Amino acid sequence: MTVLHLADAGEAADLGAFLARLVHYDRAAAVRLQAHGTTLAVFGRPPSFEVLAIRTARLAKPYEKGLDVTLDVTVSAGELLESVEESAATATVPEAVTGPPWAGVLPPRGGWRQEPGLPAPEAVKAMVTAAVAEFRSRTEELAPELRTRAELDRVGREIWSRPIGDTGLPVRAAHAAQSLGFLRPVPPAPAAVAAGVPEQVPSGESPLALYSSGAWLRLRTPFGSIAVRRAGLLALDVSVH
Repeated sequence: MTVLHLADAGEAADLGAFLARLVHYDRAAAVRLQAHGTTLAVFGRPPSFEVLAIRTARLAKPYEKGLDVTLDVTVSAGELLESVEESAATATVPEAVTGPPWAGVLPPRGGWRQEPGLPAPEAVKAMVTAAVAEFRSRTEELAPELRTRAELDRVGREIWSRPIGDTGLPVRAAHAAQSLGFLRPVPPAPAAVAAGVPEQVPSGESPLALYSSGAWLRLRTPFGSIAVRRAGLLALDVSVH
């Protein structure tokens, strides 16, 4: 049985929080794990958002006793969550499961370049808030006989597919980032808090950056990334593993 040794309890807690959010949206959620060196990447697909969520964690060492060189497996998110031990900073890799289709097609590993035009974090969060309010308002205004799943999906696609500024990144990517806890404020540095001067170290908004590689866009935050395929581009710019 493979045991992942995370760098510290904080890494274990953050991994657990990410998995818990995925399971909240889908109890049967699966995640694909890829590890190399001291980095673990966890890929998940929260339903309805139509995006890939990526959370990385630092490892104290690659695997139990350092016997394996790499890890690449799709497992149950719920089972992995249950195995996370924060105090020991470990997680036990469950038995592999038959992965959903998305797990076989991941964003490219390289070739990413930063894209301009992403609004400030507070503006991105304001767009998400406005979109949520619009969806709620428009669906509540529908007559009961018109409030069908097809109509709700149509309204949702119209709202969540709108681009953020001139970037081509759909609002649903930012909504997914917020729902998964990726847009939370960056806390003050522990050293500053210990010194008793947290007010001198502004936590502020999470810094955001937008990257592209082929048909993919990736919204990067300090807590994880959201990757999405750009509409209208050929399905050749993918990494099939």
